[in-house]
Amino acid sequence: MTIKQNQKGFTLIELMIVVAIIGILAAIAIPAYTTYTKKAKFSEVINASSGLKVDVDICYQTTGAYACTFDTAGAAVGEYVDSTSNPPTVSPTTGVITITSTGIDSTNPDYVLTPTDPNSVGALTWSVASNSGCISAGLC
Repeated sequence: MTIKQNQKGFTLIELMIVVAIIGILAAIAIPAYTTYTKKAKFSEVINASSGLKVDVDICYQTTGAYACTFDTAGAAVGEYVDSTSNPPTVSPTTGVITITSTGIDSTNPDYVLTPTDPNSVGALTWSVASNSGCISAGLC
């Protein structure tokens, strides 16, 4: 009479399958995580524009134009807003806000907001300009 020995451990094929599955999951997860972290960093640039948008709104509502002096130093807050080489700007003729990022990726995409008054009642609507670098980078 022969007694069967119980199998202990995993076969090489089973281990190779597990390693392959982990490799496939990592190949999907790492690029998604990289994109997520870039978008999270770029949200600081988007938030930096909120104060400038309020300033432009107030100027437009009180004067009917964009010809005000804007303090862009308040928008230059944070690690990912480029406040040295390309500080935030507001066009005194069109009200366009331009903020350039830094440290997010090698391209340093900019965020360009264009105001419009669709009903001519002094209420501005903001849209991201088509020439914004954040569109091509997939960050806004």
